Amino acid sequence: MPQLLSSQPCPCGRTGPAQKPLLFTNCCGRYLDHFDAVPAPDAESLMRSRYTAFVAGHADYLLATWHTTQRPASIEFDPGVRWLGLEVRSHRQLDATHAEVEFVARQKSSGGPAVRLHERSRFVREEGRWYYVDGDIQ
Repeated sequence: MPQLLSSQPCPCGRTGPAQKPLLFTNCCGRYLDHFDAVPAPDAESLMRSRYTAFVAGHADYLLATWHTTQRPASIEFDPGVRWLGLEVRSHRQLDATHAEVEFVARQKSSGGPAVRLHERSRFVREEGRWYYVDGDIQ
């Protein structure tokens, strides 16, 4: 899996002022590198940081941010997969503790065609932290 450098643009594609890409360290890196101290502030930020964790192969972060009712025992990464980009289509705050994020993530397996994963994900907030619960493939 690729090693993300603090000086690189964040894989999640979030932009800042003037639509310039945010650097990994100023975007998802702060959540991945400091999960215990710096939780994602909203469901969209958690979803973006989980995409970045898939790009970088951070299974520990993915498991820690998966709600316990749905969390798998482990995560295996396919070493031939290359993540190509993320598009957040919508972020809906349903109430103080529930949210949905619709996104499209693109990936390519070595020797295979590019594939789009279009999902409407559900998130829950517990004790000040957002967790991924599950999602519906669109």
